[in-house]
Amino acid sequence: MNKITIAIDGFSSTGKSTVAKQLAKHLGYVYVDTGAMYRAVTFYAMEHGLISDDDFNIEALVYQLPNIEVSFKFNKTLGFAEVYLNGINIEKEIRTLNVSSFVSKVAAVSQVRHKLVEQQQKLGKDKGVVMDGRDIGTVVFPDAELKLFMTASAEKRAIRRYKELIDRGDEVNYEDVLQNVQERDHIDTTRKDSPLKKAKDAIEIDNSDLSLKEQFDKILELVNMTIEGEE
Repeated sequence: MNKITIAIDGFSSTGKSTVAKQLAKHLGYVYVDTGAMYRAVTFYAMEHGLISDDDFNIEALVYQLPNIEVSFKFNKTLGFAEVYLNGINIEKEIRTLNVSSFVSKVAAVSQVRHKLVEQQQKLGKDKGVVMDGRDIGTVVFPDAELKLFMTASAEKRAIRRYKELIDRGDEVNYEDVLQNVQERDHIDTTRKDSPLKKAKDAIEIDNSDLSLKEQFDKILELVNMTIEGEE
């Protein structure tokens, strides 16, 4: 069976990573969470005092980029690859609302995007990959055989994100989560370098009212159709 590249783009908290993991496991493909890579760089910037509510030292971050190594290691117990920053597991640390509040600003830095896009293209050069993010179908893999664009209302996405954070034990309130979702949407869609937008040949999936199973079944059907078309 021919292997293809599956590019999944879309707004924050639309479940891109969830369905990408499901697809990769079902197909035996490699899954790459590009959002986690940007979160790792954001976490580095936070830990080194390069970004805060009042300041963002972009020049210092760019200067230190050669010191930042983001990698993935598969966790057999969990069934997915966890994120490592310079050899240290930071999977839990990068999923906080605090990191979420800065990640779009860090991801808007051209030098950061250039560094990570190069890594992403290397990870997917042999196909058989499911990659999700903001610019996979438009920049990283413009020739991907299947491109999906995930969307849902900001309110629905905020509810999902809020529940996820509460289940993790984080102390957050819904209004802060909704504001974060809306702010990230604005930054992601208006940045100069590789803004979030639907590729012309991407298939839009609005999952506002879809269950996880309904979403997976719908997307898997598209995957199978694409694979058959490549044979």
